[in-house]
Amino acid sequence: MRVSSVIIVAAAFVGAAAISLVAANFSVKLIEETSEIGVRQALDDAKMPWAEVEADGLQVTLLGVAPNEARRFTALSTAGTIVDAARVIDAMQVEAVEAIAPPRFSAEILRNDAGISVIGLIPQSTDRDDIIDRFTAMSGGAAVTDLIESADYPTPNGWDDALSFALTAMEQLPRSKVSVEAGRVAITAITESAEAKAALEASLTRAAPPGLRLALDIAAPRPVITPFTLRFLIDEDGVRFDACSADTDANKSAILESASAVGLTGSRRCTVGMGVPSPKWTQAVEQSIAALAEAGGGSVTFSDADITLIGREGTNQAQFDRVVGDLENDLPEVFALYARLPETVDPTVGPPEFIATLSPEGQVQLRGRVSDENLRMVVDSYAKARFGSDRVYVGARVVDGLPNDWATRVLTGLEALSTLSNGAVTVSPNSVTVRGNTGNPDASTQIATLLAAKLGESEEFKIDVTYQEKLDPVANVPTPDTCEQRIGEVLKAGQITFEPGSATIDASSLSTMDDIAEILKVCGNLRLEVQGHTDSQGRAEMNLALSQSRAQSVLNELRARRVLTTSFSAKGYGEARPIQDNDTEAGREANRRIEFRLIRPNATQEEQESTLDSVAESSDTAPSTEGTPDEQN
Repeated sequence: MRVSSVIIVAAAFVGAAAISLVAANFSVKLIEETSEIGVRQALDDAKMPWAEVEADGLQVTLLGVAPNEARRFTALSTAGTIVDAARVIDAMQVEAVEAIAPPRFSAEILRNDAGISVIGLIPQSTDRDDIIDRFTAMSGGAAVTDLIESADYPTPNGWDDALSFALTAMEQLPRSKVSVEAGRVAITAITESAEAKAALEASLTRAAPPGLRLALDIAAPRPVITPFTLRFLIDEDGVRFDACSADTDANKSAILESASAVGLTGSRRCTVGMGVPSPKWTQAVEQSIAALAEAGGGSVTFSDADITLIGREGTNQAQFDRVVGDLENDLPEVFALYARLPETVDPTVGPPEFIATLSPEGQVQLRGRVSDENLRMVVDSYAKARFGSDRVYVGARVVDGLPNDWATRVLTGLEALSTLSNGAVTVSPNSVTVRGNTGNPDASTQIATLLAAKLGESEEFKIDVTYQEKLDPVANVPTPDTCEQRIGEVLKAGQITFEPGSATIDASSLSTMDDIAEILKVCGNLRLEVQGHTDSQGRAEMNLALSQSRAQSVLNELRARRVLTTSFSAKGYGEARPIQDNDTEAGREANRRIEFRLIRPNATQEEQESTLDSVAESSDTAPSTEGTPDEQN
């Protein structure tokens, strides 16, 4: 009986435990499902379908990939509104964020008489102290304003070369703005003359490292004309300006129109400059030109506010006096007029003369009369200093009775002659005549200014100077685009070919190299890329290496022909840039080529492929090269 009681009690306890366990499991399942459903519903309502929910007992685990940290935190907060936040386990991930792009490094440098200022963002690895030290050294004690910021990012390719070149260039740019970027430098500067501008552009182009895109905007400001000079003539040789100056483009046009009204048909060159003595300069010039025509011809010379009007020999005196009187009354107050009508000279009596001639080869002969031995020695020394001691021959003789200012007239004439490429100067007691050829478009103005300043405004002089573009060292240099076109024309006539499978230029192409070298010698400093190209036969790596070797061979051949190649680079493109279909032999032949391309500072790669149609046009007639496909590349 007692055993049965124990069994019954034990069975009751086991049954109760089983019932409790079942009830507990049921409760857990109910809590899990309720929590999971509630949290998932809340996340869906918050528009976060990417979040997954798993319930394990009282714990709720959030899974999934959040678009960012903010959304991840929002998901946790949302789940915490449904269940106790302590029960929420964060197993979410966050989408990988792309690496922050490095900043665009650049610097703007401004230099003027007040000092140097620099602003921009540079890599932290750049030696900032060295930059400021160099600016301090070149500023000459002027202020250096440092507004540079730095960032700890890798230095981009081309940054160091661009910055180094910019710092070097600034040393010869006292008034300029320089913009620096990785691989590119833009320079805006002012020079004192067209000659200085050309010299500066050549110097900067030579100094730029290969691969650097260089943009130059060099300006030559209006010149200061001292004295402000104008000389207009109407004589047996026609109507012309020996010198013309104006203070604005509008006044230049007005002066030229007034000259055209009295017969000017030749050169219409007039220098626009600073230094005009009066705002009524143009009015005085127009009145004087009209008066000269009414008087029957001669010359009118302006030197600042002094006007000299010399009539033509044989003009009626009464008519001349009337015209001069009207002009004196009409001229603005600041201008002073001196007028003279030359006396008729007996043509059978020859005046004493001093004649200096300059040949195109640079040889100088001095003949005629000088007033004494000292003047002859001075003339000899002056001419040798101007033209070279081994180029001067003195055949002048000493005579008495010459004017007191003879020495001044002779030396002034020699100074005028030195401005010409070739010509002659004739000095007489009443006039100085300068004739010749020059490569300086402003030579007539400069000579007129010189003679008026040294001899006096009232003295008579004649200038017959012809500007020849072939003598002009600036204008005679073709533009870079013209040079590229000329090289294209040479390549159209005969491509540069190589021995099969090598970088050795074929002997038949050496004459083409000679022609290209002659063009480049005239063109001066160019930013030029010599490009090598192949067809698609063979391995791409081999074609790339072969094209590079061939481009370098062409560059070496140019150096052997004494072409200055400092600003040139050689680059092989292999088979990457075909101009025709590689499926045909004619197409492959066209694609095996050498090209000369200008490096344009602001162009994209596609735009930089400037059109040389002659290269493609010549391909159909290019000679065939023997060899295997690999060798033919």
